[in-house]
Amino acid sequence: MTAAIIADGIRKRYGDIQAVDGVSLNIETGEFYGILGPNGAGKTTTLEILEGVREPDEGRIEVFGKSPWPRNPALLTRIGVQFQASSFFDKLTTRETIRIFASFYRVGPRQADAMLERVGLTEFGSVSADKLSGGQAQRLSIACGLVHDPEIVFLDEPTAGLDPQARRNLWDLLRLINQEGRTVVLTTHYLDEAEILCDRVSVMEHGKVLRTGAPAALIRELDDMVRVSVESGLIRQEAMQDLLEWAGVEESVVEDDGVSLSVSTRTPGPVLSILADQGALRGLEVRGATLEDVFLQLTGREYRA
Repeated sequence: MTAAIIADGIRKRYGDIQAVDGVSLNIETGEFYGILGPNGAGKTTTLEILEGVREPDEGRIEVFGKSPWPRNPALLTRIGVQFQASSFFDKLTTRETIRIFASFYRVGPRQADAMLERVGLTEFGSVSADKLSGGQAQRLSIACGLVHDPEIVFLDEPTAGLDPQARRNLWDLLRLINQEGRTVVLTTHYLDEAEILCDRVSVMEHGKVLRTGAPAALIRELDDMVRVSVESGLIRQEAMQDLLEWAGVEESVVEDDGVSLSVSTRTPGPVLSILADQGALRGLEVRGATLEDVFLQLTGREYRA
């Protein structure tokens, strides 16, 4: 596959803050690519530089072989952008809003109305933008970024603040956008979202890319323990520990919080056999490492507002 976006050593500083510090990315055509990181990691600034919205202090960026900065008219029709926060004319209807955005690209009202239907907002076409729910407003924002049929779509935390049902409905839309052949570049705080949607991700911290790869590959590299849990009270913690030692299961940790008895281990097979022999399988849950575990290992567990 050919590269849709190449970033080589990009940097951006705001006063004493180094927001982006030598970021290099290679995003392939048709790829669903995620940029992850805690608050202040530099995700949004990186995305804005790739979009051509912000000028880098250093580095090289190519989008379809062209520099997006200074604003390149040849790229504007090939790029769609959904910003982290979007503002619409409150008193305009949903249909009027998307038609205005369509007019910026000389796209007619028929194509604008068709995009409204594609994002599931046809029945809200006469509703003013300020009356839309959070999920509906995000769909409108994405529709405005897609109305001119771009080849690359940049999405900055598109599901932030949405309820679980709205998030998953939006995931279906994002999958469809990608399946139609578009390159999608997404920033998100939701690790489950990135693990489900993205072909590859880059984890950022303090303006740097710490690791890049397919979510499944990054999880395999972690080589973390598997957590086997059953209902508490089925077998005593001490008895479980003794049985594990007798079976020669090494590097296992047994915990009982009064709700679940859990065994963290690299060899879950013998653990499951012991629980089965003891008739202690009620509430069984087996959980391997996730992208969240990778994220926490790379960025730490310290809370950042």
